[in-house]
Amino acid sequence: MQTKREQWGSRWGFILATMGSAVGLGNIWRFSYAMGSNGGSAFLIIYLLSVILLGFPVMLIEFSIGKRGQTDAVEAFKKIAPKSSWYIAGGLGVMAAFLILSFYGVIGGWSLRYTFEYLTGGITGDSQSFFLNFIGQSYAPVLWSLLFMALTVGIVFMGVQKGIESSSKWMMPILSFLVIGLAIYSLTLGGNAEAFAFMFQPEWSAFADPSVYLAAMGQAFFTLSLGMGIMLTYSSYLKPEERLTSSAAIIIALDTGFALISGLMIFPALFAFGLDPSEGAGLVFIVLPVIFEALGGAGTIVGLVFFILLSLAALSSGISLLEVSVAYFMRKLNMSRKKVTVLVGSVIFLLGVPSSLSQGAVEITVLGSSFLDFMDLFTGNILLPLSALISVVFVAWTWTKKEILEHTDLDKGSMGPSFIGLSKYVAPLAIGVVLFFGVFNWLFV
Repeated sequence: MQTKREQWGSRWGFILATMGSAVGLGNIWRFSYAMGSNGGSAFLIIYLLSVILLGFPVMLIEFSIGKRGQTDAVEAFKKIAPKSSWYIAGGLGVMAAFLILSFYGVIGGWSLRYTFEYLTGGITGDSQSFFLNFIGQSYAPVLWSLLFMALTVGIVFMGVQKGIESSSKWMMPILSFLVIGLAIYSLTLGGNAEAFAFMFQPEWSAFADPSVYLAAMGQAFFTLSLGMGIMLTYSSYLKPEERLTSSAAIIIALDTGFALISGLMIFPALFAFGLDPSEGAGLVFIVLPVIFEALGGAGTIVGLVFFILLSLAALSSGISLLEVSVAYFMRKLNMSRKKVTVLVGSVIFLLGVPSSLSQGAVEITVLGSSFLDFMDLFTGNILLPLSALISVVFVAWTWTKKEILEHTDLDKGSMGPSFIGLSKYVAPLAIGVVLFFGVFNWLFV
């Protein structure tokens, strides 16, 4: 079943869809607790440097592979370098996207449940007990995850332009208005001085902690959706004449802006109520509801807006994760988009059931971690950096200088030599360090 490959309707459609993937829970949920747990402003400085020095070249490399290949994440490598094993990078990316969405859908379901709770009056009492009781149930979290996956499948089912691009054109403006509006409101609560000091005044001792560097570099890769096959797949829907450099710069700038505004949305509120910014992954679902309850009647509205924001962010990332697998299996199984989307979405949902149950309903552990935590650690510590590392080495060390500059659209201007230096030496070394310590910390610490 050979059909004409879909394409984006416009350059901004591509940018908004790619931003939707990058912003997602990586910024709204993960960035704040990662920064809160890893030195505040020291983490932020290293994160910003990582985005510029590592994120930009790796994103541009993944874009160049996708646009040059004009096919899915695995076949692109085979098309560019036939009779070689470089396609393993694409296979790792597809596997990562598949596995990440299985537990990401669980967290997306939590977001929808909290949205419903605030729509019907909010959460009162002990927010920690509410959260633990909810995620420890057998059926309710699975049903909310099913709803989240149904929404994700429905959008991808409609195709690149009618589904992914069209939804991004309304989701991203709404996300922008909501996060800016909540940040402005948070700045009126009285915790600005402490929040600004935490975010922008470095504690120099934190720079001596290697874990801060690893956390910041890992967050840079996670939030930009690198190593997941997403950037490669999305860029494969670009027309060959589209230029990549400015699109990558815009996406990274806007994604970084979202991260900073997300911090301004959460940290002033935390300090205003004397709460701990290093709370960890439970920050969103346990700590913030305490603030919303303390705000009285306004808290229900603020909580509703926040969890609508969180749900939309999760959905925008879920769409991109699903599209990676759909694009691959459409070619591999020689089936239509609609059939593959329903099939792959169903399998991913079923794989997510153990992740949901492992949070309290049933003891499901792998290597001492709950099934959800294992999936998170395996994808984040191994699959993502390994896929990104192989992709970078493939382009930087097997393409000619002319090919690199031509396919990254850096053949004009003065950035070319610096980009090649970063791609050949700095990026592989940094990714290798993240991969080594990620595996070491996971297995031995």
